[in-house]
Amino acid sequence: MTAAIAVSLISLLALPTDQGKAAGARKAGRAKIKPPAPEPCEPRKFRIILDVGHTSESQGATSARNDVEFGFNLHLTRLIGERLKSAGFAATRVLVTDGKARPSLLKRVGTASAAHADFFLSIHHDSVPDKMLEPWEFEGARSYFSDRFSGHSLFVSERNPRFAASLAFARLLGRELKEKGLQYATQYSLPVMGRYRHPLLDKDVGVYRYDGLVVLSQTRSAAVLLEAGSIINRDEEMAMNSPERQELIATAVVTAMRAYCERR
Repeated sequence: MTAAIAVSLISLLALPTDQGKAAGARKAGRAKIKPPAPEPCEPRKFRIILDVGHTSESQGATSARNDVEFGFNLHLTRLIGERLKSAGFAATRVLVTDGKARPSLLKRVGTASAAHADFFLSIHHDSVPDKMLEPWEFEGARSYFSDRFSGHSLFVSERNPRFAASLAFARLLGRELKEKGLQYATQYSLPVMGRYRHPLLDKDVGVYRYDGLVVLSQTRSAAVLLEAGSIINRDEEMAMNSPERQELIATAVVTAMRAYCERR
């Protein structure tokens, strides 16, 4: 009986060590598994999805002059698509999604995955929280504006499996926009934004982290969301409607994508 107890005690004492060795072996095995490295970028084969923010059924923000965001997004995205194709990115695709807000987000992710996208860029135009809006009248109709803030902004998600690549492109694009004389929107780091406040990852070129966005966090490819400018700011709304500003932004995207592709 004494011998049996001794054997049992030896077995119990040995168990944690054995488990520790097994756990160590499992950890070592996991350490050897690395995600596949991205393939070199050939512009003509590089699959870029240009996502038109919002839909005809869920049109996004309303501008200071009562135009809907979806129209701004569609026009700018098509222009960016044309410029990217002209620059050699022949596989670029403009994605227009239908349906209500939440279901349309999941459709976008599904479409990008099915297309084996190499990059996902979502185009939007900015507004402000309702509490910041002021009423005014434009062409006999009641409208709302906020001239307090202006500028573009870039968003990435740490939950994206290609977060480092997403951040790299966002910085390249932010730098291009800055060099062209544009200023980024600073308000997203301020307490006044409430639930729309986000961490500022790059204070030089205006890259923010926004983990809750479906199109950034659930896409498999690198993904960036560009708020091209504020359409609730009366002066900037006029600028965003101008061919000059639209060409400037499209050119910045092309230059940033070339640099990103070269470094990939």
